[in-house]
Amino acid sequence: MRIDIVSIFPDYLEPLRLSLVGKAVEGGVIDLHVHDLRSFAHDRHHTVDDTPYGGGPGMVMSPTPWGEALDCIAGADAAGRPVLIIPTPSGERFTQQAAQQWSRDDWLVFACGRYEGIDTRVMEHYARRSDWAGVREVSLGDYVLAGGEAAALVVIEAVVRLIPGVLGNSASVEDDSFAPGAMEQLLEGPVYTKPPVWRDLSIPEVLLSGHHGKIASWRADQARARTKAHRPDLFR
Repeated sequence: MRIDIVSIFPDYLEPLRLSLVGKAVEGGVIDLHVHDLRSFAHDRHHTVDDTPYGGGPGMVMSPTPWGEALDCIAGADAAGRPVLIIPTPSGERFTQQAAQQWSRDDWLVFACGRYEGIDTRVMEHYARRSDWAGVREVSLGDYVLAGGEAAALVVIEAVVRLIPGVLGNSASVEDDSFAPGAMEQLLEGPVYTKPPVWRDLSIPEVLLSGHHGKIASWRADQARARTKAHRPDLFR
């Protein structure tokens, strides 16, 4: 998979060189490219924003450098058509299902906005371009960040870990919270490891029983109980 990220703070994306995603990059599973939006602004100050039409506070990111950046990326020597992903609090809620879908794509491009956001015409333009595979505006939740970089880090990690060969044990994703199948509307239950007693707290005896059926039933009950307690909106 190829991943391109456009930001005015490219150093913000350095954590992608670490841990699981970093190993995927080093191993050639991910072809990662980070671009500085200001390199596509040609005035002496490398300006990427301007005042909003209609008045109001803040600044809006100009479509001009964004258009140059995205056209340059789309012209790269890469197979397939890219999906343009724009993290924004006004987007649709990002879900595990979206992560599953994007993990099967060949090319993702993340546009990290700042200030009051990116001029809406950028999204409208690339949504109708036949050389792009669509535009997805996504939100991590009902809150506002200073920019799209932190959200892009979250989305990329959620997507990359689902690509075959990235996790050491591919079965790990089957019991994840929100995983397709039995866990799709459930949170993962509590987990334990050695020692069996820690600070007067013991692990549940069923986990020591060796009875796989009882353990599976206990885990399913715990998943339902945790979902009901923490996310009653999901509980069925």
